[in-house]
Amino acid sequence: MRIGFIGLGKLGKPCAEAMAERGATVSGYDIVPKISKKIDVKFSLREAVEGQEIVFIATPTPHEAGYDGREPSSHLEPRDFDYSAVIQVIQECNQWMTEDQTLVLVSTVLPGTVRRQLAQHITHTALVYNPYLIAMGTVKQDFLNPEMIIVGTKDGRGSIDAYRLQEFYRRILGYNARYEMGTWEDAEAIKIFYNTFISTKIGLVNMIQDVSERLGHMNVDTVTRALANSTKRITSGSYMRAGMGDGGACHPRDNIALRWLSKELNLGYDLFGAVMTAREKQAENMALAILTHGSNIHFTSDTYKPNTTLVDGSYSLLVQHYVRKHGGMIVNGFDNKVDVIVRVHESDRIQADDYTKIFDPWRSYPPADNVIYYGNPT
Repeated sequence: MRIGFIGLGKLGKPCAEAMAERGATVSGYDIVPKISKKIDVKFSLREAVEGQEIVFIATPTPHEAGYDGREPSSHLEPRDFDYSAVIQVIQECNQWMTEDQTLVLVSTVLPGTVRRQLAQHITHTALVYNPYLIAMGTVKQDFLNPEMIIVGTKDGRGSIDAYRLQEFYRRILGYNARYEMGTWEDAEAIKIFYNTFISTKIGLVNMIQDVSERLGHMNVDTVTRALANSTKRITSGSYMRAGMGDGGACHPRDNIALRWLSKELNLGYDLFGAVMTAREKQAENMALAILTHGSNIHFTSDTYKPNTTLVDGSYSLLVQHYVRKHGGMIVNGFDNKVDVIVRVHESDRIQADDYTKIFDPWRSYPPADNVIYYGNPT
């Protein structure tokens, strides 16, 4: 199958290359020149679009500075994503595409966006909304082994374009994938509420952590393990582990954007703002607990995911913000006196003398007199 792929960033390029590895002929384009041995990277969008059976768009929908979750944002005016780049790409694709081709949007948008802001720019072809459930660091694996494939059409019913897309995925992924089809709005909501459901789960288990820390005689892992194994009403055990809070390029900012949608739709409540407020308060609680053991604090990582350089929405940076706010100092651990080392990721290895406290939110570091298991105060 001939595929065009617009947007070869952290998500787009691994997905496009995976398509090529599974037998598709892929032509790609990005405004920032990219190099790939697996896809034919074109010099213009027109070259990448013309003659292709399906054209995917994975253009970013960024947030404004200060709205990605690495700093407190619950006090800021809620804002939607910025769709200007997506609109521009859609307009240009529409210029060169025909009714014999299918345009597939992958980019994350809020429910209602395709119909309200994007569909009007598409006149020469049909649009299918097909967002991916992918985590940075495991993009290719998540693409090739999806929990589900989300397909959104104008009226929610199958169409030639939707079936063309499904047939493409069957060729490259096999026949075992689960398909969820609905309207554009259904697909938009499945994607973004999937992410915010994860944020809510993490916020809940970290609330249990706060209760354990304040109450005493309570082991947060005993409680969350019991809940995680309760599969009749709690969906699964995924993310049911208290520790560092939610982070990344999707989850915090999706909750931030949904605050805007709650206000826009006049729902009368703001669950998503509450999730972000809880996330920030949990980070502040952790910072205050850290500071009871000293004022010179070293964090083992600034990233939200181990073995990466990714800091979008970093919970570590958010906790560091509150450490500074309450009088602490962030030190590099090499040239400065360190009172406390915070174990950001469970896989982080730590070298510390007996006089330096190791603050472990994951409660799995080998026991020692200088190790503090956050959430298990007894």
